[in-house]
Amino acid sequence: MIEIGNAPCSWGVEFADDPRNPSWRKVLQENAEAGYTGIELGPVGFMPEDPAMLSEALEEFNQELVGGVVFRPFHDPDAWDDVMDGSVRTCKALKAHGAEHLVLIDSISPRRAPTAGRADEAEQMDKAEWTAYREKIATIAKMGAEEYGLTVGIHAHAAGFMDFEPELERLLNEVDESILKICFDTGHHSYAGFDPVAFMQENMDRISYMHFKDIDPKVKANVVANRTDFYTACGDGIFCNLGDGDVDFPAVRQVLLDNGFEGWCTVEQDCDPSGDTSPIDDAKLNRTYLQSIGFEGA
Repeated sequence: MIEIGNAPCSWGVEFADDPRNPSWRKVLQENAEAGYTGIELGPVGFMPEDPAMLSEALEEFNQELVGGVVFRPFHDPDAWDDVMDGSVRTCKALKAHGAEHLVLIDSISPRRAPTAGRADEAEQMDKAEWTAYREKIATIAKMGAEEYGLTVGIHAHAAGFMDFEPELERLLNEVDESILKICFDTGHHSYAGFDPVAFMQENMDRISYMHFKDIDPKVKANVVANRTDFYTACGDGIFCNLGDGDVDFPAVRQVLLDNGFEGWCTVEQDCDPSGDTSPIDDAKLNRTYLQSIGFEGA
């Protein structure tokens, strides 16, 4: 059974301390009203870290905590304390509520931001940088898997150092599969300039979790050509409603079915929290679209 959840980033929640964020209870309430029964944690600190408080709210809104994302600067040699803090707190929160998926994302780097979507131009780490970077990811993956019993997935993301297919494949070759799987984001793979369906067909044996995201091809062409920063691109609507962009979701569904995938897939439609959008309406439209192409768990 494939079940469909959603995430706070679909309400514009990228950073826990952003004053523009909606309240965490509003996100839970609207996710439920849109018909979803699964929700991600969002950036740690957005939802209460008191397990009793969050458990009560999850029960109130009939929500299951699916997973959580560590979106921190793994690439920054001076930010290890920040990475570890976010990782430990996220692991504890997920474990407390019986969630399964820990997702690791290298946050946006100023060195990479101008070349999002431009794989041939993007600056590469030197050997020493890469080794340190890989070991930090492996350390957190090992902690999540072995100390907390979570399924850990690496998530490629525009404008970080884990963005393009070759570096994702390099990391997967160098970190043991027993501690690190893939959280595959269809939209970010398209943003990076690669074919998400083809990647899935080659790598389903390592994909443990899915993020469903679509990309408006016209906006993508403009932001890549203009070297637009990631958050401006979000405000420009690069992540459109599912089915309106260039990701072939019927083919995505078929690959999942052909490979016997079971579990949660999470809708993510990153947006500007103060932008001219209605997250609950988009959440409803996305769920309706997924139902229309045969996702029975939507």
